[in-house]
Amino acid sequence: MPDKPLSFSATCALLILMAEDREMSNPELKEKYGVTITGKERTTLNEGRFVTSRRAGRSFSHVLTDKGWHHASELVRDGIGTPGTGFAAAAVKALVGNLQRHIARSENSLAEIFGREEDLVPANTGEPVAEPPASEPAAAPIAIAETPAASVPASDDIETMIRKAYARLADKPNAWVSLTRLRPLLGDAPRDEVDATFRRMIGLPDVRLVPESNQKMLTDEDRSAAVVIGDQAKHLILIGA
Repeated sequence: MPDKPLSFSATCALLILMAEDREMSNPELKEKYGVTITGKERTTLNEGRFVTSRRAGRSFSHVLTDKGWHHASELVRDGIGTPGTGFAAAAVKALVGNLQRHIARSENSLAEIFGREEDLVPANTGEPVAEPPASEPAAAPIAIAETPAASVPASDDIETMIRKAYARLADKPNAWVSLTRLRPLLGDAPRDEVDATFRRMIGLPDVRLVPESNQKMLTDEDRSAAVVIGDQAKHLILIGA
Protein backbone atom coordinates (compact mmCIF):
# COMPACT_ATOMS: atom_id res chain seq x y z
CA MET A 1 0.00 0.00 0.00
CA PRO A 2 1.48 3.41 -0.97
CA ASP A 3 2.31 5.86 1.80
CA LYS A 4 -0.17 8.62 2.55
CA PRO A 5 1.15 12.10 1.71
CA LEU A 6 2.85 13.73 4.68
CA SER A 7 1.36 16.86 6.16
CA PHE A 8 3.25 20.07 5.53
CA SER A 9 4.51 20.19 9.13
CA ALA A 10 5.74 16.57 8.98
CA THR A 11 7.41 17.32 5.64
CA CYS A 12 9.18 20.31 7.16
CA ALA A 13 10.35 18.19 10.10
CA LEU A 14 11.78 15.65 7.64
CA LEU A 15 13.56 18.43 5.71
CA ILE A 16 15.11 19.82 8.89
CA LEU A 17 16.56 16.41 9.75
CA MET A 18 17.85 16.09 6.18
CA ALA A 19 19.56 19.47 6.36
CA GLU A 20 21.14 18.64 9.74
CA ASP A 21 22.19 15.12 8.61
CA ARG A 22 22.42 13.89 12.20
CA GLU A 23 20.34 12.79 15.14
CA MET A 24 18.67 15.75 16.85
CA SER A 25 16.86 15.89 20.15
CA ASN A 26 13.70 17.90 20.72
CA PRO A 27 15.55 20.38 22.98
CA GLU A 28 18.10 20.94 20.19
CA LEU A 29 15.33 21.43 17.64
CA LYS A 30 13.57 23.85 19.96
CA GLU A 31 16.71 25.88 20.61
CA LYS A 32 17.83 26.05 16.97
CA TYR A 33 14.55 26.14 15.05
CA GLY A 34 11.83 26.83 17.59
CA VAL A 35 10.01 23.54 16.91
CA THR A 36 9.87 19.99 18.23
CA ILE A 37 8.88 16.72 16.55
CA THR A 38 6.08 15.48 18.79
CA GLY A 39 2.53 14.24 18.66
CA LYS A 40 1.00 13.57 15.28
CA GLU A 41 4.12 14.53 13.30
CA ARG A 42 6.37 12.13 15.21
CA THR A 43 3.80 9.33 15.02
CA THR A 44 3.34 9.81 11.27
CA LEU A 45 7.08 9.91 10.54
CA ASN A 46 7.77 6.90 12.77
CA GLU A 47 4.91 4.77 11.47
CA GLY A 48 5.88 5.61 7.88
CA ARG A 49 9.48 4.60 8.70
CA PHE A 50 10.77 7.98 7.51
CA VAL A 51 12.30 8.81 10.90
CA THR A 52 13.54 6.76 13.83
CA SER A 53 12.87 8.31 17.24
CA ARG A 54 14.26 7.17 20.56
CA ARG A 55 13.73 8.38 24.07
CA ALA A 56 16.71 10.37 25.37
CA GLY A 57 16.18 11.28 28.99
CA ARG A 58 12.81 13.02 29.29
CA SER A 59 12.61 13.85 25.60
CA PHE A 60 13.01 12.22 22.16
CA SER A 61 15.80 12.26 19.61
CA HIS A 62 15.17 11.79 15.91
CA VAL A 63 17.17 10.75 12.84
CA LEU A 64 16.26 10.14 9.20
CA THR A 65 16.08 6.56 7.96
CA ASP A 66 17.18 5.46 4.48
CA LYS A 67 13.53 5.71 3.46
CA GLY A 68 13.43 9.24 4.84
CA TRP A 69 16.46 10.24 2.78
CA HIS A 70 14.88 8.69 -0.30
CA HIS A 71 11.65 10.60 0.28
CA ALA A 72 13.60 13.82 0.79
CA SER A 73 15.36 13.26 -2.53
CA GLU A 74 11.96 12.80 -4.20
CA LEU A 75 10.76 16.07 -2.69
CA VAL A 76 13.82 17.84 -4.07
CA ARG A 77 13.29 16.25 -7.47
CA ASP A 78 9.52 16.74 -7.72
CA GLY A 79 8.87 19.69 -5.40
CA ILE A 80 6.65 19.84 -2.33
CA GLY A 81 3.05 19.13 -3.18
CA THR A 82 1.62 19.09 0.34
CA PRO A 83 -0.55 22.05 1.34
CA GLY A 84 0.89 24.96 3.24
CA THR A 85 0.04 28.63 3.59
CA GLY A 86 1.84 31.85 4.29
CA PHE A 87 5.29 33.16 3.38
CA ALA A 88 7.11 30.47 5.41
CA ALA A 89 5.42 27.67 3.47
CA ALA A 90 6.02 29.46 0.18
CA ALA A 91 9.70 29.96 1.02
CA VAL A 92 10.16 26.26 1.85
CA LYS A 93 8.48 25.22 -1.38
CA ALA A 94 10.58 27.65 -3.42
CA LEU A 95 13.88 26.63 -1.82
CA VAL A 96 13.25 22.90 -2.06
CA GLY A 97 11.84 23.14 -5.56
CA ASN A 98 14.85 25.05 -6.84
CA LEU A 99 17.45 23.00 -4.99
CA GLN A 100 17.13 20.57 -7.90
CA ARG A 101 18.59 23.23 -10.19
CA HIS A 102 21.72 23.33 -8.08
CA ILE A 103 21.98 19.52 -8.05
CA ALA A 104 21.57 19.39 -11.83
CA ARG A 105 24.15 22.13 -12.34
CA SER A 106 26.77 20.90 -9.86
CA GLU A 107 25.90 17.19 -10.22
CA ASN A 108 26.33 16.72 -6.48
CA SER A 109 24.12 14.41 -4.45
CA LEU A 110 21.98 15.41 -1.48
CA ALA A 111 24.45 13.54 0.72
CA GLU A 112 27.28 15.75 -0.55
CA ILE A 113 25.27 18.96 -0.21
CA PHE A 114 23.96 18.32 3.30
CA GLY A 115 26.45 15.73 4.57
CA ARG A 116 28.60 16.81 7.46
CA GLU A 117 32.15 17.61 6.40
CA GLU A 118 33.78 14.83 8.41
CA ASP A 119 31.54 12.24 6.72
CA LEU A 120 32.42 13.32 3.20
CA VAL A 121 36.18 12.72 3.47
CA PRO A 122 37.16 9.10 2.71
CA ALA A 123 39.65 7.65 5.17
CA ASN A 124 41.11 4.28 6.06
CA THR A 125 39.97 4.45 9.68
CA GLY A 126 36.55 5.93 9.19
CA GLU A 127 37.60 8.87 11.38
CA PRO A 128 37.67 12.49 10.11
CA VAL A 129 40.97 13.29 8.39
CA ALA A 130 42.44 16.77 8.70
CA GLU A 131 44.36 18.32 5.81
CA PRO A 132 48.08 17.83 6.51
CA PRO A 133 50.28 20.95 6.67
CA ALA A 134 52.28 21.61 3.51
CA SER A 135 55.52 20.59 5.23
CA GLU A 136 54.21 17.15 6.18
CA PRO A 137 54.11 14.14 3.86
CA ALA A 138 50.75 13.40 2.25
CA ALA A 139 48.46 10.89 3.90
CA ALA A 140 48.41 7.29 2.76
CA PRO A 141 45.95 6.49 -0.03
CA ILE A 142 42.59 4.90 0.70
CA ALA A 143 42.78 1.14 0.99
CA ILE A 144 40.93 -0.50 -1.89
CA ALA A 145 39.77 -4.10 -1.89
CA GLU A 146 41.78 -6.36 -4.20
CA THR A 147 38.91 -8.66 -5.12
CA PRO A 148 39.68 -10.38 -8.46
CA ALA A 149 37.86 -8.75 -11.35
CA ALA A 150 35.06 -10.58 -13.08
CA SER A 151 32.86 -9.14 -15.79
CA VAL A 152 29.20 -8.33 -15.14
CA PRO A 153 26.60 -9.73 -17.56
CA ALA A 154 26.15 -7.34 -20.50
CA SER A 155 22.40 -7.95 -20.41
CA ASP A 156 22.13 -5.75 -17.30
CA ASP A 157 21.53 -2.02 -17.68
CA ILE A 158 24.57 0.11 -16.87
CA GLU A 159 23.43 1.20 -13.41
CA THR A 160 22.83 -2.44 -12.46
CA MET A 161 26.25 -3.34 -13.85
CA ILE A 162 27.87 -0.61 -11.76
CA ARG A 163 26.06 -1.75 -8.62
CA LYS A 164 27.02 -5.40 -9.18
CA ALA A 165 30.64 -4.44 -9.90
CA TYR A 166 30.73 -2.37 -6.71
CA ALA A 167 29.31 -5.30 -4.72
CA ARG A 168 32.09 -7.55 -6.06
CA LEU A 169 34.82 -5.12 -5.06
CA ALA A 170 33.56 -3.74 -1.74
CA ASP A 171 35.07 -5.78 1.08
CA LYS A 172 32.68 -4.37 3.70
CA PRO A 173 29.54 -2.22 3.88
CA ASN A 174 30.06 1.42 2.90
CA ALA A 175 33.52 0.75 1.48
CA TRP A 176 35.09 3.18 -0.99
CA VAL A 177 35.89 1.50 -4.31
CA SER A 178 38.26 2.89 -6.94
CA LEU A 179 36.85 3.53 -10.40
CA THR A 180 40.17 2.21 -11.68
CA ARG A 181 39.15 -1.26 -10.48
CA LEU A 182 35.45 -0.91 -11.13
CA ARG A 183 35.50 0.12 -14.79
CA PRO A 184 37.06 -3.13 -16.09
CA LEU A 185 34.12 -5.08 -14.63
CA LEU A 186 31.71 -3.20 -16.90
CA GLY A 187 32.85 -5.05 -20.01
CA ASP A 188 32.26 -3.24 -23.29
CA ALA A 189 29.78 -0.69 -21.96
CA PRO A 190 30.44 2.59 -23.83
CA ARG A 191 32.52 5.03 -21.79
CA ASP A 192 30.19 7.97 -22.46
CA GLU A 193 27.14 5.99 -21.33
CA VAL A 194 28.93 4.79 -18.20
CA ASP A 195 29.98 8.35 -17.33
CA ALA A 196 26.45 9.62 -17.94
CA THR A 197 25.17 6.93 -15.57
CA PHE A 198 27.69 7.96 -12.88
CA ARG A 199 26.52 11.57 -13.24
CA ARG A 200 22.91 10.51 -12.83
CA MET A 201 23.64 8.16 -9.91
CA ILE A 202 25.36 10.86 -7.86
CA GLY A 203 21.90 12.37 -7.38
CA LEU A 204 20.68 9.18 -5.68
CA PRO A 205 20.59 9.13 -1.86
CA ASP A 206 22.66 5.91 -1.59
CA VAL A 207 25.50 6.90 -3.93
CA ARG A 208 28.56 9.05 -3.33
CA LEU A 209 31.35 9.83 -5.78
CA VAL A 210 34.35 11.75 -4.46
CA PRO A 211 37.91 12.67 -5.48
CA GLU A 212 40.89 10.82 -4.06
CA SER A 213 41.92 12.86 -1.02
CA ASN A 214 45.63 12.25 -1.65
CA GLN A 215 46.08 13.57 -5.18
CA LYS A 216 49.83 12.88 -5.13
CA MET A 217 49.15 9.14 -5.06
CA LEU A 218 47.06 9.14 -8.24
CA THR A 219 48.45 7.21 -11.18
CA ASP A 220 47.81 7.91 -14.86
CA GLU A 221 45.42 4.95 -14.77
CA ASP A 222 43.51 6.50 -11.86
CA ARG A 223 43.20 9.83 -13.67
CA SER A 224 42.01 8.09 -16.83
CA ALA A 225 39.38 6.09 -14.92
CA ALA A 226 37.97 9.15 -13.14
CA VAL A 227 34.61 10.61 -14.08
CA VAL A 228 34.41 14.40 -14.30
CA ILE A 229 31.30 15.76 -12.59
CA GLY A 230 30.84 19.49 -12.60
CA ASP A 231 34.44 20.70 -12.69
CA GLN A 232 35.89 17.95 -10.48
CA ALA A 233 37.33 14.52 -11.24
CA LYS A 234 35.85 11.79 -9.02
CA HIS A 235 37.95 8.68 -8.37
CA LEU A 236 36.02 6.74 -5.70
CA ILE A 237 32.48 5.47 -5.35
CA LEU A 238 30.45 4.34 -2.33
CA ILE A 239 27.04 2.72 -2.71
CA GLY A 240 24.72 2.01 0.18
CA ALA A 241 25.40 4.86 2.59
